[in-house]
Amino acid sequence: MVAADPVPSEGPSLRSLAEPIGQLSPQDWMQAEETRAVIAALSADGAPVRFVGGCVRDSVRNRPVHDIDIATPDPPERVLALLDDAGIRAIPTGLAHGTVTALIGDAHFEITTLRRDVATDGRHAQVAFTDDWVADAARRDFTINALSADPAGRIFDPFNGLADLGAGRVCFVGNPLRRIEEDTLRLLRFFRFHAFYGRGAACDPAALAACRQMAPRLADLSGERVAAELLRLLGADDPATILLVMQGVGVLAVILPEGEDITRLRQLAWLERRGLVRPDIRPDPLRRLAALLGPDPAAARAVAARLKLSGADRDRLVALAAPMVAMTPALEPAARRRALRHLGRDLVRDLVLLAWARHRIGLVHADPVDSSGWVALLDQAAAWEPVALPLRGRDLLALGVPAGPEVGIMLARLDQWWEDKDFRPTRDECLEAARRAVAGSL
Repeated sequence: MVAADPVPSEGPSLRSLAEPIGQLSPQDWMQAEETRAVIAALSADGAPVRFVGGCVRDSVRNRPVHDIDIATPDPPERVLALLDDAGIRAIPTGLAHGTVTALIGDAHFEITTLRRDVATDGRHAQVAFTDDWVADAARRDFTINALSADPAGRIFDPFNGLADLGAGRVCFVGNPLRRIEEDTLRLLRFFRFHAFYGRGAACDPAALAACRQMAPRLADLSGERVAAELLRLLGADDPATILLVMQGVGVLAVILPEGEDITRLRQLAWLERRGLVRPDIRPDPLRRLAALLGPDPAAARAVAARLKLSGADRDRLVALAAPMVAMTPALEPAARRRALRHLGRDLVRDLVLLAWARHRIGLVHADPVDSSGWVALLDQAAAWEPVALPLRGRDLLALGVPAGPEVGIMLARLDQWWEDKDFRPTRDECLEAARRAVAGSL
């Protein structure tokens, strides 16, 4: 453990949090009945409460707010009592760190007591509760996350977060190197936040230098923590640009040395964002990870193991890295239908997008005729309905096939015959084929 940085001294970049500097426009989430009920409960004893972090940041940027975080000087035990008095269900999510979760219907609110770091070890912090809003803001990672707003919508900004947000800058609060030493995951969060809130590849120089220096420590993080940040980063509109920066400062070599195909990722992201492809195509972090890895099933297995992906995600990643069928507009219609039957519409869709992204590399411009062939593949995948041989085991038993393994073997032969006929034979035609098979003439 190392001692945490003290609160920065007053200076031109630090304002008193007692003085709001802006006003949020009316926000639906702030006016929601559930939000107002929680605020009323927490302020029942006169304590000031504020919205903090992402909900304020995203409201300023007119982005959807998904999580509502609230800060209060009251200790967690008092928070639990206030919520209980108001009849609001509360969960002691992390009392040692001052966190309580309030639940009203489907809405949930994370409520945290103001705190300051006493000591850190790169993963966890020892905290002390406080009533100092500046100290609480100073322990946050980025200036854009140190914003807060009171229930009236007045914005408090001690570290010029509004200016950074407007300029597309992601800057650490205080010394970047010290912030990363406190929690190594902040290094990955820096790049993830830049992917969503920054502009292009122009990162804060001080932050970038700290990330370069601290990159080797990423090897100490758990696979789950790395995976969570990496997959969220891959959900950005343009993840390729910031991944190139990560590659340049040695970060990608530590967390994803197999991720070399950034060009294909860029093309895939373009296809996913392009509304003319298909309206149902959306950014997919795991598909983008597959694009980044390239057609290498061994690499996909290694990455899935290192990042501790679920079994389903591992299998999907490997299937995308080792396609059973090379998807291309030149593929014959019958071969397309066979691929759809065996792989399913979702996997075929993903393989088409990955193959199309690879095809686009090096093209000066998109050929409308060429594009139409790829779109037709996606359309066919979206419209596909699973098909099954119109025979069952009981049909073969009725024809005299003895019960046992022979039934399954013959069904498999008939299924292959039916597929070779492009699924056209009717049930009656399949029954006739079964009779021939029983007689040994199929």
